[in-house]
Amino acid sequence: MSLTKKQSESLISTLEARFEKNLSRHKDIEWTQVQSRMTSDPEKLRSLHEMESTGGEPDVIGHDEKTGQIIFCDCSAESPGGRRSFCFDREALDSRKENKPAGNVLDTVAAMGIELLSEAQYRDLQKLGCFDAKTSSWVATPPEIRKLGGALFCDRRYDTVFVYHNGAQSYYAARGFRGILRV
Repeated sequence: MSLTKKQSESLISTLEARFEKNLSRHKDIEWTQVQSRMTSDPEKLRSLHEMESTGGEPDVIGHDEKTGQIIFCDCSAESPGGRRSFCFDREALDSRKENKPAGNVLDTVAAMGIELLSEAQYRDLQKLGCFDAKTSSWVATPPEIRKLGGALFCDRRYDTVFVYHNGAQSYYAARGFRGILRV
């Protein structure tokens, strides 16, 4: 799905306002750099639109010195509202006989064209603010844990980031996921 000109302009305006409001998240990065990279890749702009439309409030959190890529991440205070109540992956979804969730994290991440945050990326995000004080977010799970039926999620409580495990087939109204996008 391609964005219309109006959708693209609206998204860019929203992202620019968020960028200007949260300068501490992206020191030494100029908006002109960001806009140039975004507008040169329609597929990345579509991914940012998906992040925004599902409540992620994407913002720039860094710059890759080697590649020149701008790094966006979901910066909503709580786990994105449009991405909650998902189990971890297709295998977990297929294993549920009753009360299946609407979807799963890994298929949704792929469809959106983003990456699921790793535990390390989640911890780095928490250095930029307080996120998931009332919700939690699935994070990338090592294959050895997933093989045994589990998956990892994180949250922030008592000013500390906690990592937990759950069955990959589980889902909760207060658990979603955050993504990262390199543009």
